[in-house]
Amino acid sequence: MRYAEKITHSPAARSAAAAGLALAVGLTASPALATPATRAAGTEAHSGLDRYYDQRPSWGTCVQSPDDTTGRDLDAAGVQCADVTVPLDYAAPRGRTVTVAVSRLKATDTRHRIGAILLNNGGPGGPAVESPPVIRTAMKKVGARYDIVGFDPRFVGRSTPLDCDWPVSFPWFSAGAGRAGFDRHVALSKSLAAKCRAANASVLPHVTTRNTARDMDVIRGALGERKISYLGYSYGTYLGTVYTQMFPGRYDRVVLDGAIDPRAYGPRLLKDAVQENEQALSAWAVWAAGRHTTYGLGRTRTAVLATIDRVMAKAARASLTVGTAPDTFRLDDTHIPTLLFMGVADDTDASRASLAEQVSVLSKAAKGQQTTLSPGFTEQLRFALTGEGSASGSVQMAIICGDVPAPRNPELYWHDIERARAAHPLFGPLTENIGPCAFWDAPRENPTRIRHDAPALIVAATGDPRTTYRGSAALHDQLPSSRLLTLKGANRHALYGEYGNACVDTKVNRYLETGRLPGKDEVCVK
Repeated sequence: MRYAEKITHSPAARSAAAAGLALAVGLTASPALATPATRAAGTEAHSGLDRYYDQRPSWGTCVQSPDDTTGRDLDAAGVQCADVTVPLDYAAPRGRTVTVAVSRLKATDTRHRIGAILLNNGGPGGPAVESPPVIRTAMKKVGARYDIVGFDPRFVGRSTPLDCDWPVSFPWFSAGAGRAGFDRHVALSKSLAAKCRAANASVLPHVTTRNTARDMDVIRGALGERKISYLGYSYGTYLGTVYTQMFPGRYDRVVLDGAIDPRAYGPRLLKDAVQENEQALSAWAVWAAGRHTTYGLGRTRTAVLATIDRVMAKAARASLTVGTAPDTFRLDDTHIPTLLFMGVADDTDASRASLAEQVSVLSKAAKGQQTTLSPGFTEQLRFALTGEGSASGSVQMAIICGDVPAPRNPELYWHDIERARAAHPLFGPLTENIGPCAFWDAPRENPTRIRHDAPALIVAATGDPRTTYRGSAALHDQLPSSRLLTLKGANRHALYGEYGNACVDTKVNRYLETGRLPGKDEVCVK
């Protein structure tokens, strides 16, 4: 999400994810109509849904317009695209429908074909239509034995859209140093919820994880698959867990990378991740100190962190101006913690260098110096501080708020902010802050609880700053048949096929190839 940050694979999507202030040839015959066998018995009833399960997707080009470079890249990689029709409201299947965009890279080793694997990149609200070619590469030789299927969840990306026309892309900022910043955010959150309700009142109750899981099962049926495998990152681990609970018996191999404890999932999930983010920021500061001649942030960890403190103190007194016209932005102490929080989600050199560049710009601005922004930082600030990504933020909030209710009293949030501030002055006022969910209509369904065991492979880094290792371990405890694959020593969110750890990739691919989980939990090292 940007709560549990979405994972993206194309260059354009990667750039959006960095900006996301916010965080992967065929069937032996053409796709068959879903037979009664593909509509296997499960927890969810199928009354009135046969026409959805029995639809045949019209596979064709992924290009939607002359400037659709993603579509052209998918076509060049041999990916086919289609739309799958699903009911807006599964309780009223004869009513309004929406479309879910689906892509498929068919198995080339048809003689040893295992089945189809469905992808979700997190978010919530992350697209995955673009992901099959990259996941095929990550899967190495076993990739040829799968139909690799990406989809953009309902109201995401190429699916039926949702946009509340917000003036900011994603309203997740700090309360800052005092009550004034918090009060501004209360007013903003309330106005954004009202704006979304005014534009999309008939749709919002149906923008939920449980309905996305139902859509996944329709996709499974439309593909003609009795069971479907699944790879989910970040929020996608919650979605995958929900699917196993709603549709037991309809999944095959399940990989959950950077898992969420379903009991903790909700609008305030990240309030429990402060410790991991402070540790990741400290590790980054050590890295930056070793490159003082490049970034000028300080020669020791303590000096680098002191630079951040000075920037925050200056921004609390008056907004910092960064960039040059036409891309000039004003940042105060409610914005900067968000940039830092998002910047420490990855401990690779490239990501650390990007954050160091940003902090260097902020440090210069705090001294009154004129600054020039890189294209990447410009895009990130444009995404964060304008409505450029309103659709992305709208659907992410709609899913989170539609899944689990948030406390409604602003004073509760303020109390939590003040309590957290003493021990966590930088990230406490961010992770405890109020958001639009406090003003959202109550969810129509209760959150999903684990009532069925599920033999999944859970992948987790010990220093994951988004979906903490504690969350992955908690999910593992709730699913006795699962196995936990731990990467020690990494401050990284999302591992398989993304981080470049050969141990993790090899063990995941062995499971995808054989269908056999390890006999016990396993450990890799960075």
